[in-house]
Amino acid sequence: MAVVARTQQGEVEGREKNGALLFAGIPYAAPPVGARRFLPPEPHERWAGVRSAQRFGPAAPQLPGEGVLGLRDVRWDEDCLTLNVCTPAVDAGRRPVVVWIHGGGFQTGQGAIPWYDGTSFARKGGVVTVTINYRLGALGFAHLAGIGGAGYESSGLNGILDQIAALRWVRENIAAFGGDPEKVTIAGESAGGMSVGVLLGTPSARGLFRGAIAQSGAAQHVIPDAKAREVAGRLADALRADGIEALRERSPAEILDAHRRVAASYLEESRGDPTGLGGMPFRPVVDGHVLPVPPVESVRKGNAADVAILVGTNADETTIWTYGEFDEERARRVFGRYLPHAEGAYDTYRGARPAAAPAALITALTTDSTFRIPAVRLAEAQHAAGGRVFKYLFTWRSRALGGRLGATHALEIPFAFDTLTRAGVEAFLGQGPLPSDLAGRMHAAWTAFVATGDPACDALPAWPMYEPAGRKVMELGDACRLLHDPGAAERELWELAR
Repeated sequence: MAVVARTQQGEVEGREKNGALLFAGIPYAAPPVGARRFLPPEPHERWAGVRSAQRFGPAAPQLPGEGVLGLRDVRWDEDCLTLNVCTPAVDAGRRPVVVWIHGGGFQTGQGAIPWYDGTSFARKGGVVTVTINYRLGALGFAHLAGIGGAGYESSGLNGILDQIAALRWVRENIAAFGGDPEKVTIAGESAGGMSVGVLLGTPSARGLFRGAIAQSGAAQHVIPDAKAREVAGRLADALRADGIEALRERSPAEILDAHRRVAASYLEESRGDPTGLGGMPFRPVVDGHVLPVPPVESVRKGNAADVAILVGTNADETTIWTYGEFDEERARRVFGRYLPHAEGAYDTYRGARPAAAPAALITALTTDSTFRIPAVRLAEAQHAAGGRVFKYLFTWRSRALGGRLGATHALEIPFAFDTLTRAGVEAFLGQGPLPSDLAGRMHAAWTAFVATGDPACDALPAWPMYEPAGRKVMELGDACRLLHDPGAAERELWELAR
């Protein structure tokens, strides 16, 4: 069944899908091609007649992915700034809205992934779900201020500016899809969660959302201006481009290949150095213009004090990546690099996990470094600003690969969306009965938060706000219960590394 909605740019025709309405591939900004490449997004021109919105738009240009979300063969195009709306009805319902920002290390991903299907939000919670594409990698985050000059001061944030443009589109158009522009929550996982953290600290994003959900990503994965200019210089050298015109003349495939080589060079230089850029040199930039200060600092100063935040991580985030073999001697050396000012850090982690192998302690260390501690910092910053914040810890263990993954990175996504039956999820969960009960509980909490700014619901125990005096965190796993300062001893070690 086809259905039509009217946007400010023109009419779009969607379709019924699984008891909800889907509008796919709606452009929210002009194609960032030709002279618009590396520049902030611009409004899309109006169109005549009814535009088909029955097929997802292409993803942003990206290298083949190797993650669990099945991103190896992605249909991509530089004309990628589209979004998708899943809604219960096209009416005047004024329903709460969640805008989902996909992950992928700021270099892969798209809004069309089946795990992000908003059908359950629409059918069970009366929520309108919007998923978006945004520019990735060098095309979205190369900081070309030193190469392009005026107009390119914030090119290292183009992917974030795309997200802001999508949020402005939502504010202007979502009422036509049964949504309420005053009840918007942003949400994302991994780089999407990091994007949420950046948006919380970006002055120009204020007023575009009232709630924020940061899953396995917070507000610390940004790059300073000087380092970003260095990365851009390497990109230009890899492309043999002597200026912005030459960069605009290169094909997307050439830019992707240069991105790959630049990322590989930083990954090699960062081996053993937790302060390095790793393989993710293209990420949001503290440019001094759009993002004047690091986002966690901006949040602490109150930029998002009126936004309710739900932030959390998974217990074993980094099992999804390979770190090689570890004996105790090598593991102690790694701990010394991550926590050089915390004497006895290895023994502290060991004390909390007496039966763990050295490799498992490295997982705990890197999970804390990249995910849990940044989430704690964001929660602390929001509390310091007088804002409302709730925190969770996802502990359900995957049965895949003999249980080696544990509660790994991205595992919580199909629970939050209640999409356990979508393609690829079962292989990630491992053989056995579907954990539908936990998915139902989490989905109810996420729905409640989107609707009210509070995850409290009948499906879970009482869930108070997070505050440093008690540090209460909701465990989401085989048991759903309130924890008091989980990982306290390890957290205290990281206080020395501030």
